[in-house]
Amino acid sequence: MFEGRNLWQIFNMGGFTMYILLFCSVISIAVMIERITGYYRKSKINMFEFMSVIRGEAEKGDINQAIRICESNVCPVSSIVHAGLKKNKHPVQEIENAMNREIMIETEKLERYTSIVGTIGNTAVYIGLFGTVLGIVRAFNDISRIGSGGMQVVIAGVAESLICTATGLLVAIPAVIAYNYFMRRVDRFVTDMEYCASEMIDILGK
Repeated sequence: MFEGRNLWQIFNMGGFTMYILLFCSVISIAVMIERITGYYRKSKINMFEFMSVIRGEAEKGDINQAIRICESNVCPVSSIVHAGLKKNKHPVQEIENAMNREIMIETEKLERYTSIVGTIGNTAVYIGLFGTVLGIVRAFNDISRIGSGGMQVVIAGVAESLICTATGLLVAIPAVIAYNYFMRRVDRFVTDMEYCASEMIDILGK
């Protein structure tokens, strides 16, 4: 049925829903690249080494140097520590509140755009099914107009329309996997931030 047809011709069999799925795929891939190779990679830091350096500077009483170290390491963990250091000499509750607010801000940054991938993962299959239903309707409409061909026309129409379902799955599966990966990464970052905030309370609360 698809013999002699190139990829673009097969793609066009699915109708306008294929263009919607193509758009979703481009957006999903763009977010994956931005999050995985961009923001998450830049946000990665050896938390234990970083906190060891900060603790050393704080124990020497050089809070300004500790702040400068945070400012030179732009990542969620350093932002939390920086927020705590800026409240040095303040009551412990103020220090904790400042760091908790920063955790919320950094968490929002970490989750940015991930809901787009999650939405695409949840809806791409339904978009594909919608295209398939339209293709089947079109096939039966062809039968009513032509009045002949019977099962052959139906099978041809269904086969062509199922391209939409297959494409929907092709878009949805990587998006769902990526979204779950993003959520695990965010949870790990939040755990690291909370750990560092707790350690900063110990350091500054002395």
